[in-house]
Amino acid sequence: MDESKVQEVLEKQVLTVAKAVEDKLDEEIAALDRLDLDDIEALRERRLQQMKKMAEKRSRWISLGHDDYTEIPSEKEFFTAVKASERVVCHFYRENWPCKVMDKHLSALAKQHIETRFVKIHAEKSPFLAEKLKIIVLPTLALIKNAKVDDYVVGFDQLGGTDEFSTEELEERLAKSQVIFYEGESSIGTSRSREQTKRSVRQSTNSYSSDSE
Repeated sequence: MDESKVQEVLEKQVLTVAKAVEDKLDEEIAALDRLDLDDIEALRERRLQQMKKMAEKRSRWISLGHDDYTEIPSEKEFFTAVKASERVVCHFYRENWPCKVMDKHLSALAKQHIETRFVKIHAEKSPFLAEKLKIIVLPTLALIKNAKVDDYVVGFDQLGGTDEFSTEELEERLAKSQVIFYEGESSIGTSRSREQTKRSVRQSTNSYSSDSE
């Protein structure tokens, strides 16, 4: 196919897409035009109720510690935490470099995803849990929904196999298991590049001593 034909095909495709978008907008405008005052008031009331419910949820989440990344001191409190929250990301850790890297990313995500509780528990001080959940490699994230472990992130293998993964990459991985709300664009902020995120995490953990698993 010569260049003029290719151009003609591309132009037709662009026009087709543009027409579809225009038709969709026309439909939405027409639907709005058909609304009377009662319809508008009903929509407004429904929206207010949705906002009220979301505010109540946010308040409850915050009361449960969802806006922070905290340590669970005992196995008993682990069960209390997972029963209280619908979505929990639990980091089984020990005092080593890989776990400290994971800590930094989870701390950032806890602030952005208050719909989920982010916690950590010392694996070696929680032998019953570690055995029950088959925790072998550290760090391991247990992704818990409705008080049941639904998935795991074991080590860094699912995050590029390196400790230089970005917070956004971990966020996307958690989203795949639907343990956080995610709409396809990182909540961490589009103004920061992935390389900047990697660099900032490594710099902030430089003060820690490194020891291997």
